[in-house]
Amino acid sequence: MADLDKIVEQLSRLSVLEAAELVKKLEEKWGVSAAAPIAVAAVAGGAPAAAAEAVEEKTEFDVVIKDTGPKKIEVIKVIRQLVNLSLTEAKALAETADGKVLAAVGKDAAMDAKKKLEEAGAVIEVK
Repeated sequence: MADLDKIVEQLSRLSVLEAAELVKKLEEKWGVSAAAPIAVAAVAGGAPAAAAEAVEEKTEFDVVIKDTGPKKIEVIKVIRQLVNLSLTEAKALAETADGKVLAAVGKDAAMDAKKKLEEAGAVIEVK
C-alpha cells in the first residue's frame, strides 16, 4: 500500500496550475468530475488569494432538453415562449436529443427556464 503521508506531503507542494493539471488527469482516468472539491481545496489549502480567484464560479449556463416527456405539445409551447422560434423550429428542437433550448444564459434565467420546461413535462439538464 502507498505511503499516504508521503503522497499528502507531495500534493501539498503542488502549485495551483500543477494541481489543476492533476485534477484533469484524474478526471479523465476515473471518468469523474471534481469541480466542487477543487474549489474547496484551493481555499482550504491556505493558497494565496490569487489561487482562490483562479477557481471562478460559472456564470453562463446552457439549458438542454433531454426528453420531452408525455406532454410534448406543452413543452413546445414553453420553448416558443422562452425562445422566439416558429412552431416548426420549436417542434424540431423539442424532438432533438440534447438540444440546447438556451445557451450561455445567467443562472437565474437557466433555472427559470428549467422550472417552466419541467412543469410542462420535459426532462431538462442545466450545464
